[in-house]
Amino acid sequence: MEIFSYETLKNLSYQVFLKMGCPTEHAELAAEALVAADLRGIDSHGVARLSGYVRLWEAGRINARPHIQIVHETPSTATLDGDAGLGLVIASKAIEIAVEKARIAGTGWVAVRNSNHFGIAGYHTLKAVKNDMIGIAMTNASPLVAPTFAVERMLGTNPIAVAIPALHQPPFVADFATTTAANGKLEILQRKNQEAPLGWIQDKKGQPSSNPHELKHGGALLPLGSDREHGSHKGYCLGAIVDIFSAVFSGANYGPWAPPFVSFLPLPSDPVGLGLGHFLGAMRIDAFRPAEEFKANMDKWINRFRATKPADGYDKVLIPGDPEREMETERLENGIPVVESVVTDLRDLAERMGIEKIVTI
Repeated sequence: MEIFSYETLKNLSYQVFLKMGCPTEHAELAAEALVAADLRGIDSHGVARLSGYVRLWEAGRINARPHIQIVHETPSTATLDGDAGLGLVIASKAIEIAVEKARIAGTGWVAVRNSNHFGIAGYHTLKAVKNDMIGIAMTNASPLVAPTFAVERMLGTNPIAVAIPALHQPPFVADFATTTAANGKLEILQRKNQEAPLGWIQDKKGQPSSNPHELKHGGALLPLGSDREHGSHKGYCLGAIVDIFSAVFSGANYGPWAPPFVSFLPLPSDPVGLGLGHFLGAMRIDAFRPAEEFKANMDKWINRFRATKPADGYDKVLIPGDPEREMETERLENGIPVVESVVTDLRDLAERMGIEKIVTI
């Protein structure tokens, strides 16, 4: 494990995106969105994915200079075509459009097609919070998840994020996959040579497995709840809703047709849409009630939940967003730890692309 400053990892990412041919503005947006994941402790979606984006670009599946355009809109909605660009950039543009529409109509909703992996959903929702609005973001993803009672991979980890501003308290930020665990957590276990908890994954016959490499052998991730008795049908429903809002709505590929993140797997031969899909929204609080009243009540909500009596063995009850915010504060001050396999990957990538070698704190 090596420790790097936020600025070092962000600058490396920025330089890599520039080398890919991204315009300066896009490289800056992408680098900030990517390293936000490391900063918030979601290491599976940060610089560990940087070389994956490069490989997709080298395979011709990411357009470094996309013509991102609105192909359909109303005063409060839009459908955005990302022209196969970086999802990190396209989703950032989409939430900006949603915010501007919310200023006019009270709420703004943007469905996105022809995109790629967009990083952590919570990053995009916080852009709405900065504008004193509620933010919502979701995306479909590579089909790695078996529906309840199934062995075939039909859905992605399909995350949902909602960010809600408060008055004096920090915002409520819920950001979660609709699977028991995201694929990135399996990748972290693989790097650490550790087993997966039962309930995260099943083998190709649908039996529980603790092998973090199970996906390579025909296995599948499990919906939130892990099995029918523990509510996997609910996770399946949530993942399906995200798939429909993100992809069926926008004209992106959905279900098993969603393109894989890894460049070595072929694209589906019979696509039903364009690229991956996202769905982002912004809601102006005063479209529903006076903003100060709402935020004062959010403070009261948060304070009351913080005061909940904890169960034996626990110090306190957390509010969604607490762990990530605390991690961000700690890592800005003390640096971001990166596992050796990712460090090696980043240094190899920098050398191959002619970028100055990254150094630890």
